[in-house]
Amino acid sequence: MLESTIALVIISLGLGVGAWVAFIWAVRKGEFDDTEAPKYRMMNDDDV
Repeated sequence: MLESTIALVIISLGLGVGAWVAFIWAVRKGEFDDTEAPKYRMMNDDDV
């Protein structure tokens, strides 16, 4: 019982750290710089 609890805690901490690292990577890459433009970009009626 104790071993499975320890394993679940380690797995959950690993997943949490992985999600945090992915978020920090996305912020540094600039994924959240402009959150307004995409909703207006679809309004453009330019033929490609």
